[in-house]
Amino acid sequence: MHVRPKKHLGQHFLRDLSKAERIAAALTGHGGYTHVVEVGPGTGVLTQYLLRDARFTVHCVEMDTESVAYLNIHHPELSPRLHLGDFLRFDLGPVTGQPASNYVPLAIIGNFPYNISSQIFFKVLDERRRITEVVGMVQKEVADRIACGPGSKTYGILSVLLQAFYDVELLFNVEPGAFNPPPKVRSSVLRLRRNAVKHLDCDEALFFRVVKMAFNQRRKTLRNALSGLTFATTPDERLMTLRAEQLSVAEFVSLTRSATVS
Repeated sequence: MHVRPKKHLGQHFLRDLSKAERIAAALTGHGGYTHVVEVGPGTGVLTQYLLRDARFTVHCVEMDTESVAYLNIHHPELSPRLHLGDFLRFDLGPVTGQPASNYVPLAIIGNFPYNISSQIFFKVLDERRRITEVVGMVQKEVADRIACGPGSKTYGILSVLLQAFYDVELLFNVEPGAFNPPPKVRSSVLRLRRNAVKHLDCDEALFFRVVKMAFNQRRKTLRNALSGLTFATTPDERLMTLRAEQLSVAEFVSLTRSATVS
């Protein structure tokens, strides 16, 4: 059975086995998880190495019916944990077999479809109480954006939000020739590990709002970009003269503590 890559699903199947093995080996078990969810397994090039790791119970979420049929044939042992559906709408709670409210740790891994890679990371943020590690391959420019620090032109919303809750590492790059079909861009593999911050020292929903408002008008100083916010206390004057790309996570937390929900 042959599975053809589908452009509308953003599929670029990894064919370099050595890269697939390196991606699987990047899982460290950080946070004590034993369940791993692979996003978009495709033809199972990465899946085969995950299944060999006795530490983990592997689950796959795939929305391509052709890929699901292929995996059922070639990896029948995976069938009870092979889910047909959209990862962005997939309920991670039941994966571990425990009540969803228990927040049992798990990891996310995959050659993420390029057209939804940012949305995958926003889902990770939503599930940060249970996702303790992420190993994902994305476009290099997305990886650079997530990993870079303040002062960079690529520093943005995902940079701040993810670095508030995760330690981010750029592991290695992958050239277009490693895929079928080859993408027009280079790719990079990232590893995110949940940091020790259980709760930010501010209203977390408001923190998300402040960061998004600041970067949505990133060319403006924060005084102008955040003009729609109400401040309960006088914010740091120095911070208000800067642009969003110049602030660290801690400085965004400081600004959020001054703001109030309106």
